[in-house]
Amino acid sequence: MTMEPMSEPEQVELLTGPEAEGLLVAALGTEGATISSWSVHSLHHRPGAGVSVGYSLAVRTAGGATTSQYVCATTSRLSRHDTPGLVRLEQPGGGVTVHVWRHPHDPELPALPRACDATAMSGLAGRPVTPQMVTYRPTRRCVLRLMDGEATTAFVKVVRPRATEEIVRRHEVLTAAGVPSPRVLHFDDDGLVLLSVATGAPMANFLAAGLAAPVATFDAVVGVLDGLPAGVMDLRPHPSWSDRVDHYAHAAATALPERAGQATGIARAVVHATATTDPGPLVPTHGDYYEANIFLAGPLEVSAILDVDSVGPGHRVDDIACLLGHVSVLPHLAPAVYPHVPAIVEEWWRRGTELVDARSLAARCAAVALSLVAGARRPEGEAWRADALARADEAERWLQRAL
Repeated sequence: MTMEPMSEPEQVELLTGPEAEGLLVAALGTEGATISSWSVHSLHHRPGAGVSVGYSLAVRTAGGATTSQYVCATTSRLSRHDTPGLVRLEQPGGGVTVHVWRHPHDPELPALPRACDATAMSGLAGRPVTPQMVTYRPTRRCVLRLMDGEATTAFVKVVRPRATEEIVRRHEVLTAAGVPSPRVLHFDDDGLVLLSVATGAPMANFLAAGLAAPVATFDAVVGVLDGLPAGVMDLRPHPSWSDRVDHYAHAAATALPERAGQATGIARAVVHATATTDPGPLVPTHGDYYEANIFLAGPLEVSAILDVDSVGPGHRVDDIACLLGHVSVLPHLAPAVYPHVPAIVEEWWRRGTELVDARSLAARCAAVALSLVAGARRPEGEAWRADALARADEAERWLQRAL
């Protein structure tokens, strides 16, 4: 008998609950290794596209040695199946297929083993360097910094091979126009892109310290967007958060089942509000413009914009909504670190409504905040729940401004 496909909440439970150990044992047992201990390190849920989890393992080899390993599992559909060590596990009844692999042998990121190899990266950098992981989303992308002692000399972004050309093109369009952003130092068609180091410090540092002139900072940040070149309009557009609000509602409901009704209601209201308000003209946009991707040399000087993978034609209201929505949840993440942020967001909101339609902006801020609910979930413990609930309520508050 064939089972119904496993729902995504059930997939999350399978990959993070007690049954996950059986998957890991099945994947590693082919080499005579045994697992001494394991824990969930990271959880990534892409609505409609599956669940991926990273595990930290202590593994006892057939020879008796104990090693630390990082292992990943995903229910996402794979396009490549020739990766060394990739194990395919069919769940009973065909409910879901799980693929398991040892990092860095990600089946969708063939350049990752090379990016993690100090010898290979030293040869590429032209000096002795040590790769150090910054972020990793299994099957999607990985970012590493290349360290020479305590100094970062470059960053390596590893993406799916087919995404390489578009990412390089975006960087080159911005560099040619003098937009402050990392330069492409080298790239290979297998998905490896070497980038220069940005100057300045993350905007989050300035938000934590407080801003003497919040509106002036906001104008400086938006001014960089106004300076994006016309060539950006020739790039492929990227969906906005309001375009995918139903997916984010699904992810939020998976993380907080008790708030499923709230998430669905917010998504429905966002769809209505965005359909009945003016988003403004199509203009060059960043596509993921928030505090982590904005570096400042001072409160009034943007020194670099990062993560330009989504640069393309869009609406200015979405870039502003991305910034406001992300910043508005910072106090829920770390209230002691960001005591000044609520007042800053209010000033930025007032200034933003002078530039774009207020209802459109509020609805899109709600979509951004809703998209961040699932990201609050952590693999262990329940402390994350308060943060996730607060993010859902933040989305609700933004929505009220649009009604």
